[in-house]
This record gives sequence, C-alpha cells and structure tokens, in this order.
Amino acid sequence: MKYFIGIDVGTYDTKGSLMDETGKIVQTDHEPHQMEIPKPGYAEHDAEGVWWHDFCIVSRRLIEKSGIDPNDIKGVGASAIGPCCLPIDQDGKPLRKAILYGVDVRAQKQIEDLKKELGEEFIQERYGNPITSQSIGPKILWIRENEPEIYKKAAKFVTASTYLTMKLTGRCCIDHYTAAYFTPMYELKSQNWDEEYLDRICSKDQLAECMWTDEIAGGVTTQAAEETGIPEGTPVIVGTADAAADAVGAGVLDPGDMLLMFGSSLYMIHVVPKLTTDQRYWAGPYLFKDTFMVASGMSTAGMLTTWFRDQLAPDYLKAEKDGGQNAYEALKDSIESVPVGSNGLIVLPYFSGERTPINDPQAKGVIFGLTLSHTRADMYQACLESIAYGIEQHFQGYREIGVETGRIIAVGGGTRTEKWMQILSDVTGREIEIGSVFGASFGDALMAAHAEGTVKDIRKLLAGMTEPKKMVPDQERHGQYQPYVEKYKKLYVSTKDLMHSM
Repeated sequence: MKYFIGIDVGTYDTKGSLMDETGKIVQTDHEPHQMEIPKPGYAEHDAEGVWWHDFCIVSRRLIEKSGIDPNDIKGVGASAIGPCCLPIDQDGKPLRKAILYGVDVRAQKQIEDLKKELGEEFIQERYGNPITSQSIGPKILWIRENEPEIYKKAAKFVTASTYLTMKLTGRCCIDHYTAAYFTPMYELKSQNWDEEYLDRICSKDQLAECMWTDEIAGGVTTQAAEETGIPEGTPVIVGTADAAADAVGAGVLDPGDMLLMFGSSLYMIHVVPKLTTDQRYWAGPYLFKDTFMVASGMSTAGMLTTWFRDQLAPDYLKAEKDGGQNAYEALKDSIESVPVGSNGLIVLPYFSGERTPINDPQAKGVIFGLTLSHTRADMYQACLESIAYGIEQHFQGYREIGVETGRIIAVGGGTRTEKWMQILSDVTGREIEIGSVFGASFGDALMAAHAEGTVKDIRKLLAGMTEPKKMVPDQERHGQYQPYVEKYKKLYVSTKDLMHSM
C-alpha cells in the first residue's frame, strides 16, 4: 500500500493527514500554536518555531501513530496560510518573524504610496488585482523602510508554503496561485514576475521560482528526513495556500465551483473559465495549468465568534472550563428563538479592518441598532448574520462581473455550527454543501498522490466518497433577510468617514 502525507499550517494550528492510495485517511494529527500580535494591526508567526516545528512534529506523529513503514510514503504536500512575507538569508534562515496575510495591516503607507506612484488603473490592467493589505509588495516595502538592515540581508522574500517546501527539498519555489498575491510584482497575463517594474520593490533574484502547485519540487533532503521522519528522496509537490488545498479536498475543481472556508477569517475561491479581474476582488491562476479563479476574503469569521465568546460570554467559558457545556454550543443554543434580523440588530464584522469587497483596512466593527430590550443572544446571532450578509454582498458583486456560481461548498471549523450554515443558506437563498472534515491537509495529500501518478483522476476519487450534507434555504426567511443585506451595505457607506477618523 502506498501512502501520502499532507500537512497544513493554519493561523492557530497545524493539521496533518496520512492518506492511502484509495483516498482513505488512515491517520490525522494536529498541533496548536498562537498568532502573535505585537502591536495593533500587526500579525506574525515564527517561521522556524511554528511552521517548521509543527510540520516536523505532525509528520512524525502521523508515521508513529499509524504504524506504517515510512518507506511506503510516496509523496508529500504542504500548504500554509498565505500570502505571508518572510525575509530569509542565503542559508534560508528567517531574518525576522513572518508578516502574515491580510489580517496584518501595518503597510498602509506603502499601499498608498504604490497606488499614487503606479496609478490604480495601471495596477488593475497589469496585475489584475488591487493593492491591499493582502498584497505582498507593500509588506516588502514596509521592511525596506522600517527595517533597512533586514532588507539588505534578505536573499529571498518568501511565503509560508514556499518556506516549508524549501525546508523539505532545498528548492525555493512558489505556485502561481500564491504568486498572484505578490502584487505589484506578478503579472497575470504572462504568469510570471514582472521584470520591467519589479525593481521598485526588490530584485527578481529575491523571489521564488514560479511553478504549478502539483509539480514535483524535489525530494526530501537528508536533513529534512532526519527532522520529519519522512524518508530521504520522497517526492514533494510545490504546495500552495491553505484555502486552495482545502478547495481541492472539497472537490472545488471546475468552473462554477466555489469554496467558502470558515476559519479565523473567511476565504472564498471561485473557479472561473477564463481570467476575470475586478478591482474589488483577487484574480489569478488556479492550481493547475490553464485554470483560473476569482478569490475574496473577509477579515473575520471565527475570530469574531471567539471575540464574542471571550468578551461577552465569560460565564459560558467558565462553565466549559469547569467541565460543563462547550461555550460555543451554549451560545448556539441561546439563539434558537431569535428571529430573522436579530430583533433589528446589524453588525459590521470589520473588527480587524476588512478585505474584499470594500478593501478598507481602516474599517471598524459596528453593532448597530441596540436598545435596552436587546439581549446577548440577539447580538450573537447578529454577528453570525453579519458574515452571511458579507458573503451575499460578494455574490451580488460576482453576478455583476458575469461570474456564474454553481456548487457552493463550505468547509472549516465554522461549518460545525449548523445554525450558522442555515443562516448563510437563508440569507443567500443558495444551497450550501458542507464539505469534507479533512480540510487542506487532505487536499495536500491528494495533490501529492496525483503528482506521483497514483491518483489519476481527483474528481473520480472524490465522487466515490461520502455524500455531503446540504443546507437548503427557507425561501420565506430569504425574503425577510433581503432588507437587512441592503442596510448592511448602506451602514458601511454611512459610517466610513467616521471609522477613518477614529
């Protein structure tokens, strides 16, 4: 029997899957870690102490717990939060903590400077993506302007999946899907680094080699074999960002397929038949040659419910720690009788700024419409509804640019709250499939098996697996929700200037 390892490093934990040649998961493992917030608006990880540390621990546990012969491992895939900005030296050693994806909003000056220098029309035409807190270019410039000694020492600026693959194989490469977030450095039409304008940020030599996600980057090195327990020479694929790996594992492969990944934040991937750009969203290649996607992201999802639990439900949290009901379950039970619209409350979930479609890192969270009659349960449901309203706002924008949505597959920790998924289905009026519980690490292992040649057809393999659960919209509630969606959109417009003045 052949086996394949997939490991995904997320914002707050690392998950691993050991898959056999039939697609069956024979062992899973995970390792928690923390996201560091050294200042408001900053978000960082220790690449060596979190990314590589976790990878090694999880890989060894997968092998030891399963009891398999390590020599039967025929492929490895790694994914991670993306896109991140990590400067490394000539030996591949990190020069500072990694600056994380769009939740880190420190580079606002650099974003505005690039917009003024290049012009937003030029940026959209050449790179297909707006420059936002999700973009890597401004983060590199922030290092150059605020940490010049680190900038001078940087041999490469890499993202998390690149770092893991490099540690495994010694090859510094990045998949096209992730490279597209290196705005304004990756040119969508040529699908390569833009050598004509790149030098304003860094040199081409300081960036990884562009490849396709499921290509073989190389074999596990002697050093990596000692640290991970994976035999030397085992093929390793290029890898990708966590959401994209999750999408593959959930079967998001064809035009019209869409992924909703409910993690700490919310990430959306929509497969499209051709390159489709719009300044509100992110566009680029998908994981395989001649495939394309439109992606979007909301800055909070799980982080919002965690904030609510910790700040507004300490009694539930204490009860859980004392051996009682899970705090999230208690919150879910509390909203069973709350009506559509949470008795007239609307939340703007911009507690960490907002990414698409407003692309406003200075946006602030709002709980609007409070009266003395409102309860904690009303506020909690309003938080859940706010994420659904934001997703519906994206769907409306997709329709405006001709993006046709077919299957919608939701994955991640938030999907375990069935009430939340029903709210999402009711707000959007769409059927929502609840995807595989295996997540990105399963997608990593699946792509490794495909690259190695054991899994010839990913679609066929996934079709034989369990039937997903589906949330069906209540059309009456869908109609009741539409005025709230419009108020949600207007509330941001009405408060934007005040948000920026705070």
